Amino acid sequence: MDQSILKPIVEATYLTTENAWRYRAILRYFYEQHEKMRQYLFPEEVFAHLKEYEPFRDYTLEMLTSDLEQLVKWKNLIARQETGKVRTIEEFKKKRFRYQCSPYTVEIERMVKSLEKIGDSFGGSLEKTLFDRLYESIKKVFELIKQNKLQTISDEECYRMWEDIFDYFKKIIQNSADYIAYLNSENIEERMMTEAFLAYKDALTKYLRDFIISLQKTSLQIELLLEDMTPNMVQPFVTKVVQYKQNIPRLEDIAQTTDDLIKDHFETWWSLKEWFLGRNGNESELSMLQSKTNETIRRMTRFAQRLGERHHNFRSRKKDYLHLAEWFSRMDDVKDAHKLSATVFGVFHTKHLFADVKSTEDIYRDIWEEAPTELTIKPRVRHYREKTKPSALQDHKLEKEMMMNQYLQEKEKEQEMIRQYMNGNKIVFRELPTIDTNIRKTLLSWLGKAMANKDYTAKIETGKKIKVKKVDDSTITLRSEDGVLQMPNFEIHFTQ
Repeated sequence: MDQSILKPIVEATYLTTENAWRYRAILRYFYEQHEKMRQYLFPEEVFAHLKEYEPFRDYTLEMLTSDLEQLVKWKNLIARQETGKVRTIEEFKKKRFRYQCSPYTVEIERMVKSLEKIGDSFGGSLEKTLFDRLYESIKKVFELIKQNKLQTISDEECYRMWEDIFDYFKKIIQNSADYIAYLNSENIEERMMTEAFLAYKDALTKYLRDFIISLQKTSLQIELLLEDMTPNMVQPFVTKVVQYKQNIPRLEDIAQTTDDLIKDHFETWWSLKEWFLGRNGNESELSMLQSKTNETIRRMTRFAQRLGERHHNFRSRKKDYLHLAEWFSRMDDVKDAHKLSATVFGVFHTKHLFADVKSTEDIYRDIWEEAPTELTIKPRVRHYREKTKPSALQDHKLEKEMMMNQYLQEKEKEQEMIRQYMNGNKIVFRELPTIDTNIRKTLLSWLGKAMANKDYTAKIETGKKIKVKKVDDSTITLRSEDGVLQMPNFEIHFTQ
């Protein structure tokens, strides 16, 4: 990783600091004068410009001098002492300066000015001619290399062709990415849901389809050229581009060697090839752009269809029915009228077939060998109820009394058996023999009722009160007809 990307950019501090409004106004004036080829400015000139605006009514020259010194510390301005018109030693000691924008500041202001024009939405476009121009540029280089005419042109011409190729390539990437993001933004989706979208749907769809057609037609030609241009073929072209860049006079030392520059240019060339051809069998960025554009067209079509259906639901069909009525009235043959009716309104008396679950898995059994399915059809109305015949109320008093007596006898029998297991006024679980299943359920239900209370007491269904006591921490075995239960050593005491 390049260590330079880990360092803070001091030159951008003026954009967000406390007095950013003052620093931005000063540097914007410096940038505008730089664009007019006026590199050096005096503080008095900057001060006169700022005093023309209302926010700088109370601004003083001392404050401007302080701000300029701060901008010099942040490397936004380059100060140069003016010695050409000094007449006395005192004037020389005062160090009268002229100031110039630093290269970083020029690029930052240029970027900020372009950001101000963008606003809150994405820009970009899908220019179909960019692919044609890119293809022509690559094709020109390919023909020069193929015909061994590359040495006949100058390094400057090679550099210009290189710049054309990657200017078009950069515009394709940036403009298409921004425009797709613009179409997928939340604001555009909200506008697509309004009726006004229908007026722009056709023009927008045509714009996208024209781009797709141009992309499909030209991109394949670009891919074929890039596949044929091997690294050995591109090497002389890249070398001439690097030679021209190194021949540009620069006073500062160039840190990169020729080999490093050639390597960087080859990486740039490979990025172009990977964008069109993909890398290691993966999907290329070109195919992804095509897929996203197609998906955008489908999405707009769905939105338009939903809006059309919504608009269609609220539209009056009176004229349509009058037109149909006139159409029917002009027909002489009733059979033709039936056909028209079936076409417009659908087939009347449609029959639906229903069959029960097949009775066998035999694949050789014919359908006519199966028993017919009988289905009772009920009316499809909301308030339909099957008819019922009124009948007299039957008296079940005798059956109720018999069931009650039987239940009481069973309970009495159960209580009699429990009394047999009692030792005085308590039931000791350790001493119980093998007991009946119902008795075991009753005793454990009493145990659970009592243990649910803090004082371990409960009132059972016979009206008596019981209290559960734990004899010790040992474990006992309770046997019944349906199994064996390991439980703590409890006793049930009857207190009433």
